[in-house]
Amino acid sequence: METLDASAWRCPLPLLRMKVWLKTASVGQQLRLCISDAGSRQDIPSYLLRMGHGLTEESDDGHLLILLITKAP
Repeated sequence: METLDASAWRCPLPLLRMKVWLKTASVGQQLRLCISDAGSRQDIPSYLLRMGHGLTEESDDGHLLILLITKAP
């Protein structure tokens, strides 16, 4: 499983980097994504659910949100 630490980046860079990963990943491949930007914390889960990808919240301490993303077909 790959990890993308985007916690230092501001929106829209985390979303753009995640989209690049989704384009190159195989179906079923997983990514652990770490984000802290308020816009990204809102936009990324919404985008993933809208596109049908798997999404699990691993942890959220109020500052750092860690998501487990599974690429869907």
